[in-house]
Amino acid sequence: MNRRTLIKVLAAVPASLWLGRAGAQTGTPRLKFSELYGKTTVRGVEYSSKLKSLSGKKVTMAGYMAPPLKPKLDFFVLTKQPMSTCPFCTTAADWPADIVLVIMPPGKELEPSVRGLTVTGRLDIGVKKDEETGFVSLVRLYADRVQDA
Repeated sequence: MNRRTLIKVLAAVPASLWLGRAGAQTGTPRLKFSELYGKTTVRGVEYSSKLKSLSGKKVTMAGYMAPPLKPKLDFFVLTKQPMSTCPFCTTAADWPADIVLVIMPPGKELEPSVRGLTVTGRLDIGVKKDEETGFVSLVRLYADRVQDA
C-alpha cells in the first residue's frame, strides 16, 4: 500500500479509533473536568448542559487520585491535576471546585496511586451526602473500571 492510499484509509476511519482513546472502542462518552460546570452564580456553580445530559449514563473520565484517607480504598476523589494534600484534611475553601467522587463496586478496593487514572462508570449528579463517611459530593462516578491512564 502506498502512502497516498494509507492516508485515504486513515482519513476514512474516525480518529478516536486509530488513536486508541479511552472509551472510544465501546462508544462510552468521555467527560472532561472543564465540562462539569457551566457558569458560577451567587448561588454557586451550575452544572453544564453536557454533564446534565450524561447523568445516569456510563462515561469515562481521566484524572488523578487525591491523597487518600486510608490504605485500601472503596472510594476516592478524582481531580484534574495531582494534589499534594488530602482534600479532606484542609478546609472546604481549599478544595478545587471540580472534583469527582469515585465509588468502587461493592467488595472492590483500590490501592492508592499517584499516576494518572482513567475511570469508567455511571455518572450521578446532585448534592448527596454519604451516610458512612459524611462526605458531601456534587458529582459522582460509580466505577465499573479504574485503570492507569
